[in-house]
Amino acid sequence: MDEKRVILIDTGLGNRLSFKQQDIYKPSEFLLPLSLSELGLRDTDITDVIMTHLHFDHAGGIVTGFGDHDALTFPNATYWIQAKEWEIAKHPDGLNQAAYSFDWQLSLLESSGKIELVEGEREITAGIKVKLVGGHSIGSQIVEIEANDRYYIYAGDIIPTKFHTSLAITSAYDVNRRETYEAKRYIYNRLRERGGFLLLDHDTRHWELSLEDLKIKI
Repeated sequence: MDEKRVILIDTGLGNRLSFKQQDIYKPSEFLLPLSLSELGLRDTDITDVIMTHLHFDHAGGIVTGFGDHDALTFPNATYWIQAKEWEIAKHPDGLNQAAYSFDWQLSLLESSGKIELVEGEREITAGIKVKLVGGHSIGSQIVEIEANDRYYIYAGDIIPTKFHTSLAITSAYDVNRRETYEAKRYIYNRLRERGGFLLLDHDTRHWELSLEDLKIKI
């Protein structure tokens, strides 16, 4: 967050899972806007949403459902998405179909005109940069953050938990293990150069780690 922009990374599951998805994933009653309100933020305060990728567990919350009505959760935000990721999400093949199974949310976002497609690397604002790495999905991107004299990398699902920090360990969901491996090497080298911290998205016990915590040999 800076003086003029409030930037969010990913939107979570949202509240429009199918009955089958609810049965499989058994989501909690957690809703992102309610958590943001505890920080004194309203959904209309969010100016930018960076999507690391568009799998439903990260992008389902783009839309919030109210009975029979759906609306963008953050109506004033620009959504930063890699062009490759948008393309595969809109036209998934058989291998990727289940991960992008929320067409109506993407259509609603598209019709809003609030998408900013990125090709490769882009500075969103001073101190916040996205970089295409692939690996987990065709268009996965990581977020490099400089704030309060500290440097962070939000790795998305390239490194979802502490159990995935080893260079050789990749997720069964990854579409390109080599790209995931190379993305990890980039992340760890940058953290070493900057004395930075790794932010994890699927690990509530270890959501911020230093290289000393990781004990990684590059």
